[in-house]
Amino acid sequence: MTDTRHALIIANERYDDRALKQLKAPGHDADALAEVLGDPQIGDFDVDVVSNQPSYVLRRRIEHFFSDRRRDDTLVVHFSCHGIKSESGELYFAASDTEPLLLEATAVPAQFVRRCMSRSRAGRTVLFLDCCYGGAFSRSSSGVRSTGDVNVLDSFATEKPAGGRGWAVITASSSMEYAVEGGDLTEDTAPRPSVFTGAVVQGLDTGEADLDADGEISLDDLYDYVYDRVRGQNPHQTPGKTVEMQGELHLAHSRRRRRVEIAPEPIPASWRTALHSKNHFTRLGAVAELRYRLQSETLPVAEGARQALLDVAHNDMRQVADTASAHLREIRLQPSTGRLDFGRLLQDAPVPHKTVTLGGLPLARAFVAQPTEPWLRLTETDDGLDITVDPAAEGRLSADILLKGVADETVIHVEAELAAAPDDAEASGQGHARATAAPAPAHSAVAPGERRVPSTAHAPHEAPAHPAAETRVIPSPDAPPSPPAGPEAAQARAADETRLAPSPDAPLQTRPRPADDTAHTRPPGSTDRHNAETQVAPAGIPPRPEEAPRKPEGAPRRPERARAPAPSRRAVVVGGGALVAALAGVGTFVAAALSGVRAVRDFDDAGTGDSRSLGSFVEGTGAVPLLVASVLTAVVALVLSSVARHDLRARPERYTQGSTALTKALTSLARWLAVPALVLAVLAFIAWLATRSLT
Repeated sequence: MTDTRHALIIANERYDDRALKQLKAPGHDADALAEVLGDPQIGDFDVDVVSNQPSYVLRRRIEHFFSDRRRDDTLVVHFSCHGIKSESGELYFAASDTEPLLLEATAVPAQFVRRCMSRSRAGRTVLFLDCCYGGAFSRSSSGVRSTGDVNVLDSFATEKPAGGRGWAVITASSSMEYAVEGGDLTEDTAPRPSVFTGAVVQGLDTGEADLDADGEISLDDLYDYVYDRVRGQNPHQTPGKTVEMQGELHLAHSRRRRRVEIAPEPIPASWRTALHSKNHFTRLGAVAELRYRLQSETLPVAEGARQALLDVAHNDMRQVADTASAHLREIRLQPSTGRLDFGRLLQDAPVPHKTVTLGGLPLARAFVAQPTEPWLRLTETDDGLDITVDPAAEGRLSADILLKGVADETVIHVEAELAAAPDDAEASGQGHARATAAPAPAHSAVAPGERRVPSTAHAPHEAPAHPAAETRVIPSPDAPPSPPAGPEAAQARAADETRLAPSPDAPLQTRPRPADDTAHTRPPGSTDRHNAETQVAPAGIPPRPEEAPRKPEGAPRRPERARAPAPSRRAVVVGGGALVAALAGVGTFVAAALSGVRAVRDFDDAGTGDSRSLGSFVEGTGAVPLLVASVLTAVVALVLSSVARHDLRARPERYTQGSTALTKALTSLARWLAVPALVLAVLAFIAWLATRSLT
């Protein structure tokens, strides 16, 4: 979505005038709708929420919202409040200070909203009206008229606004129908979104409103979905719609992904009989047989076994259900990696390919993949995915690949950086430098006018075949004149050549030849020391500032790469501590229980002649401190489990997929052990208190 998107959510649930019934849903409507519209992966709207404000504030905010807009703006306005009809049949939206007998002065007229929409230059505007019309008044409001019909959409029926592409109005109910809050009309229900807004939020959040499964939720898709949902929950409430708009408006991206569709092959009748046997050992045997069927290469056979195991996991006793659930976990998606980084790439250059393979059973390798950004290019292979990047993209890129299998979903995070290719001048300069490269043997004399440069015939990442011969002879403008040719000249040249770099890794620096170097004529027999002196920079020393290559003006700057957060194992460690504490709680409770059994046996052996109570015998065995320790360690285990889970939710970017799965497994097991230990220890402690008077 490339357009600019803004949303204004107006919610009023509290009213100063007792004639207006207090509402429960508007506040929750605003929170839920703001969250889904503001989600960058769904609505990507800039959301502004106005709650329980007087009418003059609402009018100011509404007019400001519609003013100073552009043609490529998309606007969404949502009202969640009472809708009131005047005696003349005009529609008003109630504010916190609205007085039903002074609507023009204390409410927001629907015509005011329509005029603001008409004057706006925004390209498209959508107005949602989740208003209570027939139920707007309390039984004691005798001075307010609510009889007769008011057609809500008639208040917005007008020609298409000038300068824009149109608008749409969708209402929760038409005429004088009551817009149901939370599915009922009772006064003591817990606050929750209304039926209408709840359907809008669910359709956008889950992607169920993407009826044509094209990855986008259009206005028509959303209305059809909301209409069916509202009518299904309340046949007496009829949403309405009026549209004056050119083209199709996509309100949100869809989270609804393609599903893996495998027609299951039913399991044999004898297996179904065994699964319904009264003997749980027979059912366990049938579950074990289903596991072998789950591993079949024939996907319909494996899918039939999976569905049978799901039924067992949901409906059978705990021991059998846990076994079935363990088998079902074998068909979860198992990608070879959860993160891919292509690094820095050049635009319009060949982009490398990366692969992700899936492991596990054949049924676990049945999946569909969908990227969250169009610059990701996916190709399904026999064992996974081939992934590449659109070379025409630009800048630092980050996206996810959503994998959906028959049993679960997972995400592969992908990052890349696309930089602009070097300009023609820089590229031609590099090409010329490569063209003039030629190998030269080490410690050889340099004739006048020659220049010695390193050979670039080898590959960029290979070491040169003869590193000793890779030397660069550069001119030295401040060198003294050369002596006449002869033995002295040969000795001078030999001395000059001893200044070559001893290490092939040392960077070589070349000073430019003077501009007039070729303009004069040297006498015969003379030598040019400018061409015979070599200056070699020691390894690790950068070139001089005046010799560093200058970056062409206007060349794009390389963006700073975001530093990925360091992986953390804090949640894993805390989850492990929770499991240790849970095991300690179970162990101390078992020890306390054994001590209690011994105390009961001693109490029976003592007979009636002993006046001590059963509680005294229990205290004598040391069971009470063990019970206290069991309670404390179980509580510690539950607290540590909550801390680990909270850290996973608060900082998901710091944990790998493996760390997340391990933490969840540790904390689940810790809770499974700690809760029974805590309950049983508390009950045992109460029982001990009751036995203190038992003699």
